[in-house]
Amino acid sequence: MTMRDIPPFRADHVGSLLRPPALLAARADAAAAGPAGAAGPGDAAGRLREAEDAAIRDVVAAQRSAGLRSATDGEFRRTSWHMDFIYRLGGVRPSEEKIKVQFHNPEGDIEFETAALAVTERITLPETIFADDFRFLASVVEPDVTAKLTIPSPSMVHYRGGPAAIDPAVYPDQDEFWADLSAAYAAQVREVAALGCRYLQLDDTSLAYLNDPVQRAMLAGRGDDAEHQHLRYIRQINAALADRPAGLRITTHMCRGNFRSSWAASGGYDFVAEALFSQLAVDGFFLEYDDPRSGSFAPLRFVPPDKQVVLGLVTTKSGVLESKDDLKRRIDEASRYVPLEQLCLSPQCGFSSTVEGNVLSYDQQMAKLALIVETAEEVWG
Repeated sequence: MTMRDIPPFRADHVGSLLRPPALLAARADAAAAGPAGAAGPGDAAGRLREAEDAAIRDVVAAQRSAGLRSATDGEFRRTSWHMDFIYRLGGVRPSEEKIKVQFHNPEGDIEFETAALAVTERITLPETIFADDFRFLASVVEPDVTAKLTIPSPSMVHYRGGPAAIDPAVYPDQDEFWADLSAAYAAQVREVAALGCRYLQLDDTSLAYLNDPVQRAMLAGRGDDAEHQHLRYIRQINAALADRPAGLRITTHMCRGNFRSSWAASGGYDFVAEALFSQLAVDGFFLEYDDPRSGSFAPLRFVPPDKQVVLGLVTTKSGVLESKDDLKRRIDEASRYVPLEQLCLSPQCGFSSTVEGNVLSYDQQMAKLALIVETAEEVWG
């Protein structure tokens, strides 16, 4: 078996995909019906599940038709890429406070608002999160396609709330919080592997955000050790992966925010690169590199020879199709720091990190995925 036969693949993608109109309509109907609409087989919740199943079958087939060797369910059953998972951890619940994040795009700024989180009990894993979702995905992929599950990284639980979100009566010692969080994630990793998952991705904006001095100032203002926070996150992710089952490939994806074609942070990977690439115990790194805001390829010099780097050179924030020659030129630039055989190609992020999606069409999304496959075939054979 060669590196091209195991994840991450030469042509890959991050995970989320644009929700089709029928699915968005079914989701809106279910939300309008509320709990009273969940009364029987033909209820709004049941119709939503049927719409999700149909949309996932279609999008899995579309990924294979594009030539991809991995397939996700597009995260079609989620509202957002991370909070749907985090709120299902034992001991974590939505709080009455709101998280407000300022996102930026060429036309101006937009604000993302969601419920904050609170850690009110010891963190546990009451159930395998997304187990039914993965079982369905695995049941509809063809044998030549690898089903990929995406979940938020453990560090996102802390980054989204910070010390103030953790009840000191529950965790008077922060080390106990981190130990329980890593243990819950370790159980999740074991259990998804037992379901047959062979490709797991930990999505993590925090390790990219920490490269931005503005974000580090925000963390310092709420009482975190911003200059060393990435080291804590790396240690805790490694603790969660320490006993992962053989045969399970794990990657991490790091970006600087992705909401309605907008971003939240800027800066290259320089601040975290040496520790991140040399210490994080994953098999591959999905890295955002679609514009100058992401910095240079120079931090890749710290990547060890046993890790893959998936270059996110194709933007999901615009429908404009990249030039194949430009992609090849940038791959060549990156290969000055990491051998070509360790490189792969993907979009810089998901196409729909939240249910709203980015500002491009389905056809533009699929054209970008096809371009990635074609470029990878020409570069790596």
